Amino acid sequence: MALGEYPAEYNPKVHGPYDPARFYGKPDTPFGQVKLGELGSWLGRRSVGGIPSAISRAWWRWQHKYVQPKKTGIAPFLQLMVGSMAFFYMLNYGKMVHHRNYKHH
Repeated sequence: MALGEYPAEYNPKVHGPYDPARFYGKPDTPFGQVKLGELGSWLGRRSVGGIPSAISRAWWRWQHKYVQPKKTGIAPFLQLMVGSMAFFYMLNYGKMVHHRNYKHH
């Protein structure tokens, strides 16, 4: 699938209008139902190319649920604010560790 094209599994006559938040491929066994003997083959079916698609679908699900409704609340703004605070805390954690106040006896 190239950039800007529909997935190969998408059929407009069957699926209707295209929804970027939906996976049109064959459903796989959920992780919670995978047996230990099947774990290697299950992980082998995961591809590096599928990770950006999964992130994109998650992004569109979040957009459809919180950002794009007609009567959206403050939730998407708070989520972005808390997420950015956590991200920048992780970035600066190495610098903040050196500023701890230790009690020396």
